[in-house]
Amino acid sequence: MDKVILVGNDIFDEFIMEDGYYVDKTELIYDLVANTRNKVTLFTRPRRFGKTLALSMMENFFNIQKRDSRDLFKDKNIMKHEKFCDAWMNQYPVLFLSFKDVEGLTFESSFKIMRTTLSDLCKKHSSLLEAEAVDLDDKVRFRKLKAEAAEIEDIKVSLKTIMRMMYTVYGKPVILLIDEYDVPLAKAQESKNKEFYRQMLDVIRGIMSISMKTNEYLKFAIVTGCLRISKESIFTGVNNFSCYSVTSRQFSQYFGFTHEEVAQMLDAFGMSGKMELIRKWYDGYIFGNTEVFCPWDVVSYLSAVIHDEEEEPQNFWADTSSNAILNDFVNHGKIDASEKFEVILNGGIITEDISEELTYDHIADSEKNLWSVLLMTGYVSKAEKATGRGKVKLRIPNAEIADLIKNAVVDRFERTLDAGNVDAFITAMWNRDEQTASEMLTNILWNSISYFDYGEEYYHGLLNGIFTSRGFAPDSNDEADLGRLDLRIKDRMNRRILLLEFKRSKKAANMDADCDDAICQIFDNGYDKAIPEGYEEQLICGIAFYAKRAMVKFVRG
Repeated sequence: MDKVILVGNDIFDEFIMEDGYYVDKTELIYDLVANTRNKVTLFTRPRRFGKTLALSMMENFFNIQKRDSRDLFKDKNIMKHEKFCDAWMNQYPVLFLSFKDVEGLTFESSFKIMRTTLSDLCKKHSSLLEAEAVDLDDKVRFRKLKAEAAEIEDIKVSLKTIMRMMYTVYGKPVILLIDEYDVPLAKAQESKNKEFYRQMLDVIRGIMSISMKTNEYLKFAIVTGCLRISKESIFTGVNNFSCYSVTSRQFSQYFGFTHEEVAQMLDAFGMSGKMELIRKWYDGYIFGNTEVFCPWDVVSYLSAVIHDEEEEPQNFWADTSSNAILNDFVNHGKIDASEKFEVILNGGIITEDISEELTYDHIADSEKNLWSVLLMTGYVSKAEKATGRGKVKLRIPNAEIADLIKNAVVDRFERTLDAGNVDAFITAMWNRDEQTASEMLTNILWNSISYFDYGEEYYHGLLNGIFTSRGFAPDSNDEADLGRLDLRIKDRMNRRILLLEFKRSKKAANMDADCDDAICQIFDNGYDKAIPEGYEEQLICGIAFYAKRAMVKFVRG
């Protein structure tokens, strides 16, 4: 195999020239241009699904400055359309701008990055200043943009100014490509500063509407982002506007890897045996009527496996994006979606109203908005290929996202444990008060969100968190004489130790016997023999769990 896996390179011409393994999505160009008459097209997808590479691919195809892109596309699907390629390849000036790095803690810092971003764009097109036919006023504004001296009003008209200059030089309207248009708004919303959001919305609205509304220098525009911001907020007055979101059938196959594409990739690298593992961790998204894998995750894992075949799947998503939206939902003070999170964490499906149009400043206003955002940003997926509007069946797509949501939910639970129940439980445990300990632990369980079908891992983590929250340092799965003890709790001040062994009961009637079995396991395996020097008392306890019920039993004497 002479191709290589490239992670993080989303510049199409570099990608191809470096012999990167490219999953061919070039048919998107023909499908969009030949089969629609959209003046402005918005594709909304979660991040990490190939939007930037897709726009870079389009830039390389259309751009008149590239002169001849046939070598880049020579073996790609788009070349099957010969007449189309003759009419469109390298025939139009292209202006390509990405807002993905425009983020800051304040409006001032974000605006500074926006200035720099537009300055870099002008430097890329600095040859426009050499053309005598270009309007002198446009040159003045262009120089201000290039020097990072532009004011807000200059920024708003910046793209139209550059497009007018390009039109003058090339004699053709401009194809405008804007990547991650909503990142500045998402970051402003995360700040919780309404004035910051208002200011950024004003700038983005100005840029978008002025460059796309009745602009004679525009051939067409293609925009990508995570959310479809309501037309009234951003795309005011833009006609012939079409949005294709995660619920849209059309173009659903062009963002993300299909099962066939992943199978071909794995086969090319001799890794076909990894398909089931990759499917479990990184598949499960349904866009329109197409099931897709997250491409970032697939190539990241495959790159790791090529170097070490024993490499286990990991959560690449957590390292590449803020999870602020998820955390806002989980920690929402007025919306309690605990039972729904519990359903989907255990592999179930919920049905929710979904809104296609949103604004970042009103995301948290309703549960409908929050589930809509989780769908658009990839934290949940459609559970079926049906494309009906309104009510949508939702589920967690894969193990990676389940891990993210589980961590967010568990973190919230550990921070909001009822202090009264926790303190009463711990006191009852040290006093060998079985009834109170059982009642308090059941209360705690009832107010928690369980996951993975109430597995022993869940109960183990719960008890570990309870004692840790009150300053104890439990020894988890501590080695003893034979095997491993579930938990050993040391109360150094009072020189006493609590040994805990857990059992998960198959039914409620078994809980008493399972407590006895847990205690027997402590003695049979010698867990009680390793008493640290200086400790004078050792309490031995078995706990049985059944769903959200707990039974606590101690050894007497």
